[in-house]
Amino acid sequence: MAQKSETMPLTQTIPHEPPSVASTPATHDHPEPKFSPSLDILELMKPPMPRSDREALALLENLTQNADLVQTETLSAILRQNAHTEYLARYGLQGRTDLQSFKSLLPMITYEDLQPYIQRIANGDSSPILSGCPISEFHTSSGTSAGERKLIPTIHDEYERKSILFSFFMPIMNQYVPDLDKGKGMFFYFIKSEVKTPGGLLARPVLTSYYKSQLFTERPYDPYNVYTSPNETILCPDSFQSMYCQMLCGLLHRTDVLRMGAIFASGFLRAIRFLQENWQQLCADIRTGKLSDIITHEPSRRAVGNLLTSMCPNGENADEIARICSKCQESSSWKGIISLIWPRTKYIDVIVTGAMVQYIPTLNMYSGGLPLVCTVYASSECYFGVNLHPLCKPTDVSYTIVPNMAYFEFLPVHSSREGGNKFHQYSTTTKEKSSSEMLDEDKQLVELVDVQVGCEYEIVVTTYAGLYRYRVGDILRVTGFHNKAPQFEFVCRKNVALSIDVDKTDEHTLHRAVEAATTAHLIGTHMKLVEYTSYVDLGTIPAHYVLFWELEYNNTTTGGDRVNGDEMKAVLEECCWSVEEKLDSVYRQGRVSDRSIGPLEIRVVKTGSFELLMDHCVSCGASINQYKTPRCVKAAPIIELMNCRVISAYLSPRCPTWRPAVPLAS
Repeated sequence: MAQKSETMPLTQTIPHEPPSVASTPATHDHPEPKFSPSLDILELMKPPMPRSDREALALLENLTQNADLVQTETLSAILRQNAHTEYLARYGLQGRTDLQSFKSLLPMITYEDLQPYIQRIANGDSSPILSGCPISEFHTSSGTSAGERKLIPTIHDEYERKSILFSFFMPIMNQYVPDLDKGKGMFFYFIKSEVKTPGGLLARPVLTSYYKSQLFTERPYDPYNVYTSPNETILCPDSFQSMYCQMLCGLLHRTDVLRMGAIFASGFLRAIRFLQENWQQLCADIRTGKLSDIITHEPSRRAVGNLLTSMCPNGENADEIARICSKCQESSSWKGIISLIWPRTKYIDVIVTGAMVQYIPTLNMYSGGLPLVCTVYASSECYFGVNLHPLCKPTDVSYTIVPNMAYFEFLPVHSSREGGNKFHQYSTTTKEKSSSEMLDEDKQLVELVDVQVGCEYEIVVTTYAGLYRYRVGDILRVTGFHNKAPQFEFVCRKNVALSIDVDKTDEHTLHRAVEAATTAHLIGTHMKLVEYTSYVDLGTIPAHYVLFWELEYNNTTTGGDRVNGDEMKAVLEECCWSVEEKLDSVYRQGRVSDRSIGPLEIRVVKTGSFELLMDHCVSCGASINQYKTPRCVKAAPIIELMNCRVISAYLSPRCPTWRPAVPLAS
């Protein structure tokens, strides 16, 4: 766990890594920093873009040293900007910008509380409902209670704030890994579908918005941010063609690659699996200098075609790649493939916190133990902070909150362990609470600089774009401080049972889907679902959901014969598909469009399996009087126990229904 940092300049902090890796910080020939410890707080609210590593690190120091003052001014600036909005008027703020009025008048809220306001904006109401600035677009986020994506409002100014946070990444990294300007980065970035609301505003994921913005497509040349993938391949709407072109470009530049990654660990592993399945065709393209006809996206054909013309044909490179991949395929082991194909790689930049922790062993196997780097903590609602020690172990990753991104508050969360599993005590939803309960809960909120090391909190944000005391749903643990800014370890997403990529399936959604499947397909078959649980199977790439089902057979109506094998196969395969149909649109998009999730699987277990599961949990400390079957299991002994009891398994026979939906049309 990260220790509290002393108030020393970032360039003097002690790395967590061996000297051979964390060498002398990289230096650039740039003017001296224009920031100083005595910088006016107002200048920290909207600072100019740093022009050098030194300027960026000095700015970060000033922000964290003055975190309390920056937070106070951030809240005042948000309330001033949005003083005449309908939402603030409803709660009687009347232009006041002081902390006391804010705390006493505005309640803590969830997305469901904002949904009526958001629906009006989406349908074309341009009055100042939530923000004093025009809403420029919506960022889509996973999971409303109705199973559709959330629409998070944003404004143009947010791009500037995010750009400031982005400007910290490489200056921090250069302190630990030298000479990153002597090569390229191979990153697998993809866009996702976007739609327009009835009012004409775009609704799309935050990263799709960024990749399509001028900040990305027209970014100035920076030797520390040269990518192997041309913009055209990142902006290709077909995920297969985009992956093919990006992988091909990465192979063409393989001796120049110094770092690689994707946003999530799951996405990076899909890229490695793609190489395993397509290396022969990729090598053929390199050998001949001609792009495969399977690529029909014209901008990608032009961009990659030009690269092939300038670098190919290259039989030597193709033969070397083919030799490595062929040997791995023959031995059925792709261990260390990253270092074999891209020998100069120094680290892998992917998110491996939260649900992505499950992919760490596979990443280590493919990379041969290269450092796994997590640089930023962000969401559709807000960008939060950066990792000041990027080469630390994944289990030690902590993010330092950057205090001018938004106004932050923290709701204490109490956790306990039972039967080897961890449980968090969450508050009830807004609709279930009385006014007095809501008031009491609001009073528990803790300010940024007042959180306690070792305690867990749910993060609550107030943003320029019109989210006020909004519960993001992330649970964080305080690991220390850098200056006055706290450092947090990501613990989990609230109420999430299953997650592979950006999907977040909670127990309620899963139960509703299972119930619908059994109602539709088991009634009349003489089979009845007795009990079930679930887990994410990482043995396949992409990973997939697995449901363990214990069935009861009604023999009295079938002459003593159980359901025959063919009938059972047909019924349970349809159950798989039916469950997928009832999961939310984020899951279904992952299955259909993004191809980031594999077919759902039902594994039928022997009679009495869930009694054995209860015995196991009780032996680990669970109370037999309070025991409830867990709807999701993550502990390896439990998964092994259930897998040992499997008597048959069935996969979803086809993809569920999904298409980009026009949100909030009513």
